[in-house]
Amino acid sequence: MDEILMNAELEMTTAIENMEKRFLNIRAGRANPAMLDGVMVNYYGVDTPIKQLATISIPEARQLCIKPYDKGSLGACEKAIYESNIGLTPNNNGEMIILNIPALTEDSRRGYVKQAKEYAEDCKIVLRNIRQDANNDIKKSEATEDQKRNGEEDVQKLINKYNKIVDEKFKEKETELMSV
Repeated sequence: MDEILMNAELEMTTAIENMEKRFLNIRAGRANPAMLDGVMVNYYGVDTPIKQLATISIPEARQLCIKPYDKGSLGACEKAIYESNIGLTPNNNGEMIILNIPALTEDSRRGYVKQAKEYAEDCKIVLRNIRQDANNDIKKSEATEDQKRNGEEDVQKLINKYNKIVDEKFKEKETELMSV
């Protein structure tokens, strides 16, 4: 019974971590190297993450600088950023690529909050599926009826705890997105 609860809690923690990673990709009007996580550069015929090919720095709050280790890959990095649909236009100055992050409008802020809410809902769906799997495992176990009922109550307490965490993380992200 304890093993089932421990596995469920581990899976729930992983679900929260995945939601937080997805939240990082939502722009808040500030530069964040995580914005480039999904950008893959065709480097000598191999798709390579841009983080492995370049140094990414934040010289100003709304600016990212990408300086490739190999200057020959500068064009490929610029093309990859342009084609990645992250909503930023790369500026190549011959040595590095500069990405200027535009200030968010009220509409774009609301859109990002909506996206964050979808991510939070997705996380809650995953949590409910974990609860269902744990409850099924408890029902299949060779425990007494009282132990099974107590186990299901413990799983419900777990999901209540993690749903509360999801709500708190969403509120933090919403506050971050809506602050000017």
